[in-house]
Amino acid sequence: MLDVLDRGLLQALQIDGRVAFSLVGEVLGVSDQTIARRYARLRAEAGVRVLGAVLPQAVGRQVWVVRVRCVPEAAVGLARALARQPETSWVQIASGGSEIICMVQAPADAPAEESALLSRLPRTPRVTEVSAHCVLHMFFGGSTSPLTKNGPLTSGQRARLRPPAAEPVTSPVDLSAADHALLSALALDGRAGFRSLAEATGWSQTRVRRRLAELRSGGIVYFDVDFDPAPFGLRTSAALWLSVAPGHLAAAGEALAAHPQVGFAAATTGASHLYASVQCGDSTALYAYLTGPVAALPGVRSVETAPSMRVFKQAATVVG
Repeated sequence: MLDVLDRGLLQALQIDGRVAFSLVGEVLGVSDQTIARRYARLRAEAGVRVLGAVLPQAVGRQVWVVRVRCVPEAAVGLARALARQPETSWVQIASGGSEIICMVQAPADAPAEESALLSRLPRTPRVTEVSAHCVLHMFFGGSTSPLTKNGPLTSGQRARLRPPAAEPVTSPVDLSAADHALLSALALDGRAGFRSLAEATGWSQTRVRRRLAELRSGGIVYFDVDFDPAPFGLRTSAALWLSVAPGHLAAAGEALAAHPQVGFAAATTGASHLYASVQCGDSTALYAYLTGPVAALPGVRSVETAPSMRVFKQAATVVG
């Protein structure tokens, strides 16, 4: 299990993935060397990775929640294959081993069936059904995670660590080849030094620093923390599909986003209008969550629960 310092460091990294360890040390009351050692240990023992990510709509991409039903003996191989695809994230086997759930990014200006990955899935041997649900509005996720709302930092400490607010993205932007090289390097290590980023782009360190600041302030790039939930005592994960009365959808989504158990929540297309990914300590805690906070959400008509059996890919890290 992680101690308060570990959890404070992780929360600080979720607030700003490239925050200086000297500032984190000041906020937490320890030296920057202590913070660096803790970070190295968390990387080695808890699978912690700080990753740079691109806001999908900033580059003309649309996010889909995809459910793939298949014969159970084919699930592991297919999940591994999906995890290797650059456009996927959060690939997991659920529902007793007969279903794969994942997030897929596809071009926003084309129908889902024109996506190379989405169009191939229904024709994949031993796949029995594929459904893709377009994410219409994200209530929680992206640059925020359970670390954001469940850590030990006070509001004052969070304010000291928070980077300048980014501008809202209103339309896709054009990125250069060097921009893509920079983003690819950050996707591997969001805390990569300016020297290595300069080598990846062919730019000077000064230009890399300036361009990264532009991409962050423009809302194009954000940073996320991939981590193994087990050291947090979170050993039961599940996907929830909630059918909600349209007039209550916004209120239900906003309330769901505030729940400590929720790592992602969004309004989607399909028979169910609200999708969420949740993590609990065990099945008893999941039951208490479903019959308590979820049952109290406004306008909920029904809830479908798909417990996760095995995760093959997190936000960007392949783990299975």
